[in-house]
Amino acid sequence: MQNKEIIDTSLLEELAPKAEVLVARHLETRKSWQPHEFVPWSLANDYPEDYEWQSSEFPMPEYIRSALFVNLLTEDNLPFYVRDIDEFAGKDGIWRHWTGIWTFEEGRHSYAMRSYIEATRAIDPVQLEQAREVQVTNGEVPKIDSTMDGFVYVALQELATRISHLNTAKKLREVSNFATDERTKIAANAGYICLKRIATDENFHHLLYRDLVTESILIDPSKVILAVHKQVLNFAMPGTGIPGFKEHAKNIANSGIYNSTIHFEDILMPIVVNKWKIGQLEGLSPEASKAQEEIMNRIERIRKIVNKINSKNTI
Repeated sequence: MQNKEIIDTSLLEELAPKAEVLVARHLETRKSWQPHEFVPWSLANDYPEDYEWQSSEFPMPEYIRSALFVNLLTEDNLPFYVRDIDEFAGKDGIWRHWTGIWTFEEGRHSYAMRSYIEATRAIDPVQLEQAREVQVTNGEVPKIDSTMDGFVYVALQELATRISHLNTAKKLREVSNFATDERTKIAANAGYICLKRIATDENFHHLLYRDLVTESILIDPSKVILAVHKQVLNFAMPGTGIPGFKEHAKNIANSGIYNSTIHFEDILMPIVVNKWKIGQLEGLSPEASKAQEEIMNRIERIRKIVNKINSKNTI
């Protein structure tokens, strides 16, 4: 039974024609690919019964392992994301059709990443599986309060995921460029190609959700403002339930794969400020007007923090 406090049937009905157009656009522009073609199977070997993983099997900075670990386990939580999307977007018509397309495309990300990691031995497979058990058993995902909240969250989250995958890919390309042995060079380059492919998918997903929010602004700007308010003040990547997440997130941030500067410069400014023009919306309810002011004040505070961090890094 769908949660009546979450699903906004009226909004979904008004958005349905636009959703039809956006899904058709997605099907026309997406790139078809086969996950098995992005895995360097020639590097794979059997895992003997007494096998104990060593990081020397695939030398790389630990922050890349952290990114691969978090990115894969995030993808492994797919069943719970599907459940939540059904709760805020419904199970009928274009919404069920799109969720099915999205689920299929996201599912191959985890297949491709896991196969790549196991073939190249990038991460301890036992540690990875134990962490997957914790992650999937608990099913911890960000809490969605409404249909509009869900659309805003996934619009920002898909872009954040795209950035994380792409920057991890770039770090692997650096490993490949400077590797002194052929196996590491091949393994790292294959990771670059695989994650770049996944990042492209994530961008297509982001564009669909981004444009649904843009359309929603024409329908009910106050609802959009309130949803954006929650995400600007409380946005969290969908990985908080992963064992050791805080330490992995710290490694990822310090490496420049994903951090507060990137969140500000590549998400808040281009999407919230420039694309959705949240600070310029008019005709708002009193609650939404207050939220709008708080959003812009928070973004300005983040700007000052980021400028301070960047000025220190240039000294």
